Amino acid sequence: MKEIEITNSKDRIGIDANSGVILPEHIERERKDEFLMKVIGSTGSGVGIAMMERILRILKLAKDFEILKPFITDVSSEVINCIEKGGKVLIEGTQGTFLSLYHGTYPYVTSRDVTACGVCSEVGIGPKDVDEVIVVFKSYVTRVGGGPLEGEISEEEAIKRGWMEIASVTGRKRRVAPFNFKLAEKAVKINSATQIALTKLDVLFPDCRGKRKFEELSLEARKFIEEIEERLKVPVTIIGTGPSTLDIIDRRKTVLGNCY
Repeated sequence: MKEIEITNSKDRIGIDANSGVILPEHIERERKDEFLMKVIGSTGSGVGIAMMERILRILKLAKDFEILKPFITDVSSEVINCIEKGGKVLIEGTQGTFLSLYHGTYPYVTSRDVTACGVCSEVGIGPKDVDEVIVVFKSYVTRVGGGPLEGEISEEEAIKRGWMEIASVTGRKRRVAPFNFKLAEKAVKINSATQIALTKLDVLFPDCRGKRKFEELSLEARKFIEEIEERLKVPVTIIGTGPSTLDIIDRRKTVLGNCY
C-alpha cells in the first residue's frame, strides 16, 4: 500500500484475485530454515514457504484480504482482451533460467519456473499469443548463494575487474564468472528467445559507458556482441551501457526492421 501511494498508481494497478500473499510468518519460517538459508542460499523473502502452502491449498490469496479488494482483477482476462483488440502487452519475468525450479541447477534454485513458458502460465496466456521473447543477459555471470558456477573467479579478481556486486535483496556479495556461452545457448533454446538484451556492457568495457549508438562502441565491445550473435543465432537488440535509464543502445529497428 505504501508503494502504491508513493507511485500514485491507485487508479492504474490491478492485482489478480489468485495472487498468493506472502505474510511475515512466511518470512520468519523461511529464515529459520537452516537448509534453505545456509545450504541453498535463499533470500529469506518467504517465497518458498508461501509456495509450499500454495501446493497444500492453504495459502491466503489476494482476494482474501479486504485491503486489496479495490485492486482485485482477472489478469488473464484483461491481458487476453487487450491482445484480441490489437493492443500491446509486455510481460516481465524474474530471476534467471538456471534458477528455475524445473530447468535450473536443482536444488540451488528458486521456488517456481522462471522460464518464458512459466511466466506465460502464471499470467494466463498461451504460447501462440507471444510475438517476441527477449532474454536478458548480463555481460558476465553472477550468482548469490550456493550452486555451481563454471569459471568462477575469486572475490579479489572480481574487485580488480570491477565486476563485484552486492545483491539488492540480501545485501550479500555476488559470485562472479565470465560470460558463459554454453549456458547462454541453452537459455536461448529453453525460452525460444527471439531477441537478446545485454546489460552492463560498460562494466566489461569501461570505454563504452554512456554510449547510445552501436557505432560508438569500441572494436572489442562490438566483437563481443557479434560473437554472441554468431554463436547463439539470435540478435542482440538492446544494449545497456550505464546506470542511467537512457544509457541504452536500441538496435531493434536496425536489426529487425520496421516492425519496431
